[in-house]
Amino acid sequence: MYRLNEKIKDLKPYDPVEGGYRIHLDANESFLRLPPAILGEMEEALARAAFHRYPDPAARELCQAFADYYGVPVENVAAGNGSDELITVLFTGFLQRGETFATVDPDFSMYAFNGYLQEARHICVPKGEDYSLDIDKLIETCQNEGVKLLVFSNPGNPTSVVCPREEIRRLVRGVDALVVLDEAYMDFSDQSLLPECLEYDNLLILRTCSKALGLAGLRLGFAVGQKPLIDAVKAVKSPYNVNVLSQALGTVVLRHPQALRDALGQILQSRDQLLSGMEDLSREYPGRFTLLPCATNFAAMKLPDGEGLFRYLGERGIAIRYTGGLVRITCGTPEENRAVLEEMAQYFAAVQAAEE
Repeated sequence: MYRLNEKIKDLKPYDPVEGGYRIHLDANESFLRLPPAILGEMEEALARAAFHRYPDPAARELCQAFADYYGVPVENVAAGNGSDELITVLFTGFLQRGETFATVDPDFSMYAFNGYLQEARHICVPKGEDYSLDIDKLIETCQNEGVKLLVFSNPGNPTSVVCPREEIRRLVRGVDALVVLDEAYMDFSDQSLLPECLEYDNLLILRTCSKALGLAGLRLGFAVGQKPLIDAVKAVKSPYNVNVLSQALGTVVLRHPQALRDALGQILQSRDQLLSGMEDLSREYPGRFTLLPCATNFAAMKLPDGEGLFRYLGERGIAIRYTGGLVRITCGTPEENRAVLEEMAQYFAAVQAAEE
């Protein structure tokens, strides 16, 4: 009888929030649909797509559109089937069995998962009490533990806290490891290292189309770095990793920079509305939760019973995320924001009444 090996026999699939919720504020997607004009161009691109042929293995048009939008050289860009695939590629190609990688905590769980599958040694560096990165500790750990690959998100997920770029510079310069800087949420902040990433031979930056660009369903991610690193990424990835459909439609969207900037402005307005409402709640119910500084499209809260709030909202048809000891709520439409704020107010009122 065939038996699964010890490494995978007890693994469970990634578990997103599922169910018949009326409001989804759990996955940090954009709440905006693409404008009709762009959808029309996408239909035209769909009609031209050569589905009977394999896709361009280098995704050249797509990478060019990304490079033009973000102002980086196209030869320093590699495309992936979402950032998730690129993370897997980096762990597979840049880390050998038994070598050491480092993460921070809390952070995106898939980093550690990929290191586990690679059978690499894992060092986890806790964040500070304010969820900031301890740069000195990270440098010390990387040097003392022989870390080959350091990976973390900035702004952080699920914390929403951003580390200033001067601190990230100091970190990259202070370690010999490959630093994989996941800037999935950097469209919502102004601390990106993307404009200067080519200055460092040990830095790869990941970007995604799933958050600010409203293309979560297409699964598009990008790696940016010096050419030897990018050439290695292209060599390690599967030959036809980004399908014809995603290449064609992603290229159309990235060629509309003003529409993307307009959408970003709307998301930031929604985020500010959500944060303002949560600040009002914190004044109305003092001491019930701590709202973390926000540099993303979601709000992160620390409270004594985060799982209780998660369950309460779920029972009322609102999906949020509880992970890393934090409640994470994505900004939505104005109506969705109002709905979650109203339900949260009722939750805190009920908790307060129960204590009196």
